[in-house]
Amino acid sequence: FKNDIKTYKIALSILYPYLGSGCTFTDLHYSYKLGTSTIAQIIREVCIVIWDELVEVYMPSFTDQYWQNISTGFEQRANFPNCLGAVDGKHIRIIKPTGTGSQHYNYKHYFSIVLLAVVDSDYRFIYVDVGSFGKDSDSTIFKNSSFGTLLANESLHIPRPSQLPNTNETVPYVFVGDEAFGLSKNVLRPYAGRNLSEKKKIFNYRLSRARRYVECAFGILSNKWRIFHRPLNVTTDLAVDITKACCVLHN
Repeated sequence: FKNDIKTYKIALSILYPYLGSGCTFTDLHYSYKLGTSTIAQIIREVCIVIWDELVEVYMPSFTDQYWQNISTGFEQRANFPNCLGAVDGKHIRIIKPTGTGSQHYNYKHYFSIVLLAVVDSDYRFIYVDVGSFGKDSDSTIFKNSSFGTLLANESLHIPRPSQLPNTNETVPYVFVGDEAFGLSKNVLRPYAGRNLSEKKKIFNYRLSRARRYVECAFGILSNKWRIFHRPLNVTTDLAVDITKACCVLHN
């Protein structure tokens, strides 16, 4: 399939309008005179090929130098040193799947799968985990993800702790998230509560500046791929493939 250039071009001409405009299989059926099941299969196959061929290019393996470059970006753009990424989850709307009960029903009162992402200061996805149940919390998904496991096992090749600018204080490199994430050596979240000291308020402000990159990345993703403006009326497996392809194309 992917080695047949003509067929692949036709498949891409079907995929991009579907992802970019948010049209339906029925719309594509009338445009291309193909059955909806055939269109679904084409979209699935192309999404899988896109992910398999591009993920190593646009979401490369983690190395010490890779993390150092990301940290420099956050320090320059967000004034938050030793930051390796902003992490958050996004609910991808889906039509209620058959036979799953309430597992996909989230606290926002709709059915979804979760896109968990780590983002750099260029709004690029450096890691994604797609497909967890909508009912699951971001912290649980993060902990159970391959990324969370590597982090817990100290296998992400994170650089050794380094000094903060203009100080003699050595601190670890960290990922920043919101209040939903558990605090650990390499994960920071805001201080909770209202009656905070001035120092804690400043810290929360600085952290929010770094964390906003993942929120903005989700916004850019949805605006670029308008398929996310409505519930995905596909199987959950296809919803996962679509989301992963959109993330790697976003980069």
